[in-house]
Amino acid sequence: MTYRNPAPTVDIIIELVDRPNRPIILIERLNEPLGWALPGGFVDYGESVETAAVREAKEEIGLDIKLLEQFHVYSDPSRDLRKHTISIVFLATATGEPTAGDDAKNFKVFDLWALPQNLCFDHDRILQDYWRYRHYGKRP
Repeated sequence: MTYRNPAPTVDIIIELVDRPNRPIILIERLNEPLGWALPGGFVDYGESVETAAVREAKEEIGLDIKLLEQFHVYSDPSRDLRKHTISIVFLATATGEPTAGDDAKNFKVFDLWALPQNLCFDHDRILQDYWRYRHYGKRP
């Protein structure tokens, strides 16, 4: 019997704590689906999700991050049209100047109230949930 399992991924909401209003970093994706996304990616075999989050941040935006907490797990089978993924979302902080790398075409620093419209996957929902958590302490 062949098993089909969802692929584990990580996404990271990274606040730049050395800037006013603690803005977050989004990447502009180089590959399909195109648009803006949280830094993140697939968990490698033999890798913890925490290690994957730190690695993906370094690869995509060139920053060392400090993981604060696991925020929430998003598992809607339609969240990624390429295949069924489960994303473990982390909250993290960083300082310094990001650089686009790996599969990031570009990056931009955004305030939570001024996010782009063309967010990939379910990142609009994730960021809405984060906004409620940050402002009202309400978890998804």
